[in-house]
Amino acid sequence: MENSLTGDNDDMTDQSNQDKTMNGALSRFFGGSPMHVLVRLIIISFVVGILLATLNIEPYDVIYWFESVIYRIYDMGFEAFRRGGEYFILGAVIVFPIWLVMRILAVGRRPPPPD
Repeated sequence: MENSLTGDNDDMTDQSNQDKTMNGALSRFFGGSPMHVLVRLIIISFVVGILLATLNIEPYDVIYWFESVIYRIYDMGFEAFRRGGEYFILGAVIVFPIWLVMRILAVGRRPPPPD
């Protein structure tokens, strides 16, 4: 009977240790207790909102700006592919005919296959 009481107590201690470990991990992730961080984020968001409102910047302006940045990066990426394709075609216009002529001329110079 004494072992079962001790075993239950050990299980509770293990659970308590796991809770402390989880709270420690959350605190490390958030940089403090989650509630304290949430309150801090709310206050900072409010102050930044007031600042942006005094500068006459609307939330949709920020979203539109972010969206346009993403589109410009996207377009630049495909522009690079387009330019790469142009360089490939420019090189191929020179290289492929030269290769083809060399292959045609090499046909007559090939040694006969061994018997």
